[in-house]
Amino acid sequence: MIDVLYFAWVRERIGLPKERIETSATTVADLVAELCEREERYEAAFADLSALRVALDQELSDFDAPLAGVREVAFFPPMTGG
Repeated sequence: MIDVLYFAWVRERIGLPKERIETSATTVADLVAELCEREERYEAAFADLSALRVALDQELSDFDAPLAGVREVAFFPPMTGG
């Protein structure tokens, strides 16, 4: 089981702040593909991966990163600061 968290407009498009899922995905990209197969709302949220960032267990990562041992995956838009 893995906790998947959604922030900002990703959460708005999916309609959930988080969910716990069972997955056979081996990378973040595989997980995204599995989620997109579920419903159109996931496809809408993940339509442009260049507009998203991902964190694994609260550390920034890449979409090709392995999920082995990961407990939490968070998806969010890039943050800007000032």
